[in-house]
Amino acid sequence: MNYRQIECFRAVMHTGSMTLAAAQLHTSQPNVSRAIALLQRETQLKLFERVGLRVVPTPEAQALLKEVDRVYVGLQSIGAAADRIRTLGVEGLRIAVSPSISISPVPRILQVFRGMRPRVPVVVHTADSTTICKWVSSGYYELGLVGYVALPQEVDTELVYSERAVCIVPRGHRLGRKRKVGPSDLAGESFISFASPDVMRAAIDKVFDPEVRRLEIETSLATAACAMVTLGLGVSIVDPAMLSELALTGVHALEFEPAIHFNCHVVRAPQQPAQALVADFLEAVRIAVGGAENTARKSNKVSRSPG
Repeated sequence: MNYRQIECFRAVMHTGSMTLAAAQLHTSQPNVSRAIALLQRETQLKLFERVGLRVVPTPEAQALLKEVDRVYVGLQSIGAAADRIRTLGVEGLRIAVSPSISISPVPRILQVFRGMRPRVPVVVHTADSTTICKWVSSGYYELGLVGYVALPQEVDTELVYSERAVCIVPRGHRLGRKRKVGPSDLAGESFISFASPDVMRAAIDKVFDPEVRRLEIETSLATAACAMVTLGLGVSIVDPAMLSELALTGVHALEFEPAIHFNCHVVRAPQQPAQALVADFLEAVRIAVGGAENTARKSNKVSRSPG
């Protein structure tokens, strides 16, 4: 049996007429009759009986139709999947991002990407950088945005963002009129830190004397640290992009010396063919990150008080 015979059989079953089936298939009635006769011969099933001028399907034909329709539904699903892949990519885009990067610059990246691919579904999952690198290397996510690369030998990486950290203090704080501060300036201040084992926690800890700094509050979320500083609970060191994204008005942002940098790396599984969606997302990253860096610098300048 062949596809044409099955197609004719299904058309006759759904129209109830070989003439209507022929019209539906843009062929002649004798061609449909011939295909049905060949199908009956090859399957050794009596599929139709003549009742006057009508053809009436047999119980065998009704049973066969269930299997034929099941196959046709599968073929239609394949066609729909092909259309979806062509339009949206392979089931949309799955990305994993570290929590601070989910605040900035991910929203801006998605805004740019939406302009490029307005109908593409995007799944954004947050986790720590080490976990994200493992997920991406295993192929569970197409790509990740992380603050540091935990497994450089297992993922391809690209540094797309690096911004010098700032110290934030509450409005009206004694240090608010300074332009630049260092570890000694924060002696005696309640310090709000990222929770261990965050890589930025290690970088910040390295510049402080643990005997002098008052480490009183720890949090895994940069947004929480910013909110706590706004409420006067202490001081902290953060990515300046956070300030513009959160539109914080209750803090002063001060230069911090020595320099500490917050980075954003794109990580991808090595030797994987690039989807068109992934390529577009990476382009959106480069566009959005350039704008975010400029906005952060402007915000940082405005938020400082002269002194």
